Amino acid sequence: MTTRRSFLKTGALAVAGASLLPDSLFAAPKKLERVGVQLYSVRDAMKLDPKGTLKKIADAGYHHVEHANYVDRKFYGFTAKEFKVILNDLALKMPSGHTVMTAQHWDESKKDFTDAWKYTVEDAATMGQKFVISPWLDEKVRTDMDALKRAMEQFNKCGELCQKSAMKFGYHNHHFEISTKVGDITLYDYIIQNTDAALVAQQIDIGNMLTTGGHALEFINKYPGRFESMHVKDEIKVAPHDGDDTESCILGQGIMPVKDIVKAGSKKGGTSLFIIEQEAYQGKDPVESVKIDLQIMKKWGY
Repeated sequence: MTTRRSFLKTGALAVAGASLLPDSLFAAPKKLERVGVQLYSVRDAMKLDPKGTLKKIADAGYHHVEHANYVDRKFYGFTAKEFKVILNDLALKMPSGHTVMTAQHWDESKKDFTDAWKYTVEDAATMGQKFVISPWLDEKVRTDMDALKRAMEQFNKCGELCQKSAMKFGYHNHHFEISTKVGDITLYDYIIQNTDAALVAQQIDIGNMLTTGGHALEFINKYPGRFESMHVKDEIKVAPHDGDDTESCILGQGIMPVKDIVKAGSKKGGTSLFIIEQEAYQGKDPVESVKIDLQIMKKWGY
């Protein structure tokens, strides 16, 4: 029978032995970080030849994609099951996707989401997504406090709906969230402060906010752990057009401290999914551009 003395002695030896083991053995496991590409980056090619374009994306070294085309329960013209087969054949996964959710997707009389939105979530789950991301907020909602409060409640409710399928609802910013004020804070602050972090992920687009004076590092420092996904972009200065004076370019060639922002997202922002998005190409081929972007991210250690 083990005596208390022998038990304590054995325990002491175990502790002493443990002190000789490397610290890494007891360190918390590093969170899985994934790098993907937003297919809007190659939007014209996806319209003409989605299968061929996806093959080029896979050949460029990508393993993850994010969709920006879901219409009538189809991704780029394919049902969820069909599109999943196409991706699987190319060893591609789709951890997230963009589908705009509006107030019309909530049926107030039933206190429930419409079938159309339930199908959106269902098809995302079929695809194996981790995030269902809405990349827009109707203009009429942005400055109407009652409508804005209802929108945030809907965001949280959608988080609960997605949670049932082991997914998370997310919101993706553009530029208006910075220029629009809600009292003495930005609309982006309001969205972050009025959504449940356990239910609603924030996908911070570091380039979109730049035009209206938003700086990603400031938001990451202000709201640590809130940005589970990031759209990785660089921007160059251009002649003003449509209210913008910048456009995206190959990573590292613009005016943004992209490497520092990505590092901050990883270390402090809670970011585990980095989505490369390039919307302008300065005369270069879009597929070749995102291939170079990925090579740069790899050089940075991602």
